[in-house]
Formats: sequence, C-alpha cells, structure tokens
Amino acid sequence: MTVFNLWRKIRQTGRVAEPAPPRPPGVSCPKAAVLHGSVQVRHVDAGSCNGCEIEIGSAFGPVYDAERYGARLVASPRHADALLVTGPVTRNMAVPLRRTFEAVSEPRIVVAVGDCAINAGEFAGGYGVEGSVADVVSVDVQVPGCPPEPEAIVAALRGLTGR
Repeated sequence: MTVFNLWRKIRQTGRVAEPAPPRPPGVSCPKAAVLHGSVQVRHVDAGSCNGCEIEIGSAFGPVYDAERYGARLVASPRHADALLVTGPVTRNMAVPLRRTFEAVSEPRIVVAVGDCAINAGEFAGGYGVEGSVADVVSVDVQVPGCPPEPEAIVAALRGLTGR
C-alpha cells in the first residue's frame, strides 16, 4: 500500500472515537471557572498499582480522546492547572506530592482518581502508606472506581473544562 492510498483511506474513514456524551451543565469545581474551557493536567502516581494509569492512558488515547474536551497532559507541574493523582500516598511520595502541589499555579485543582486515592483502598493502614490524597493535599474532584473507567475520568475532566 502506498502512502497516498493510506492517506486516502484515513480521509475516507474520518475520526474514529467514541461519540461525545451530553455536555455537562457547567463546571464541577468552582475553582475551574477561571480556566475558561481548557485545563493543563499533570499526572502524579503517588503509589498505585498502575491500574488507574492504564485507564488514564485510555482516556487520553484515540478512542476516548480527552483532549477534544480541552484537557491536556503536560510534563511539568509548573505548566499545569490541575493534578491527576492516583494511588494511596506512600510515605516516600508524601513530600514529593506536596512539592508538586506547591509548584502548580493557582487555582491548584486536585483530582483524586481511583478508590486508593480517595480512601487508600486495599492499602489503608499499611506500614508504608501515609493515607489518601486528601490526607496530604486538598482534593477538589474525586473519580471513584477500582480502576475507574475511562468514561468516568473523561467526565471528571469535562466537569473541569465545561466542554
């Protein structure tokens, strides 16, 4: 197959993604109103089993495509508007999470993704676990599930962007 045939097939097929669910009524977090429909997100793994990371990857992948709703992953907390935190906060990650939180510019929105981030899940009371994300930094939005489905993650991000 030549490159031209491939381009022709791509143009004929068009965008292949899940249809957009209904638009949320507004922003889910009052702090997100200043973002004007666009949020830069920094992901922080505070000690998870990587189940939530797989679902976040799917949420930003070509099928669910969270970027079409104005959410974009960034590499530095200094460029971010929000933190997407997964897993229970381990003792070794408590200080880095606080530092990352401080590096994010105002309004500093924190989204706790997964049951472990919300209440430490199966790891609650473990010797190496500091606690949930809310025990270390303030949490604005929670996405429950073990792991949460990509649709739930995209819905939470759409609640921040209002798109």
